[in-house]
Amino acid sequence: MKKIILAAVTAIFLSTAVLSGHHENNEVVLPVKISKNDIAGDVYNHPDMVKSTNNGNTTLDVTTLMSSDGKFGTGMYRSGKIRYEITEPWGHDEFFYVLEGSITLTSADGTVSKINAGEAASIPKEWTGIWDTDGYSKIWVIYSEDGSALE
Repeated sequence: MKKIILAAVTAIFLSTAVLSGHHENNEVVLPVKISKNDIAGDVYNHPDMVKSTNNGNTTLDVTTLMSSDGKFGTGMYRSGKIRYEITEPWGHDEFFYVLEGSITLTSADGTVSKINAGEAASIPKEWTGIWDTDGYSKIWVIYSEDGSALE
């Protein structure tokens, strides 16, 4: 019985601590939805969309959610043909779901993983290798312990 009471008190304490961090200034916290229209491309009309061009490749990136501590984020990304050689660790843990196109990931040991539209992958922050694509669109989820990957 003492264990049950201790567990209940601990759960209440933790819940209060978590909720108080998200409701400062009486802010209402809401879920974020990525709609079918967003997935079809409307998300790239969002005013916070970041467009960048590098070496002839244009990318579109929209962050849909940033956690209050800056360590967790979600969004959508679109890129044309690109090849990145990642010689330093990726730097953040990432899950992504490919909506259009495909991505070929060649790990440092030569292992090749091709992720096609309708498939997903997770990349650990320690990963190195080659990211190669003729173009793709994805939904991404990133966790970065220090928040630096989400800046």
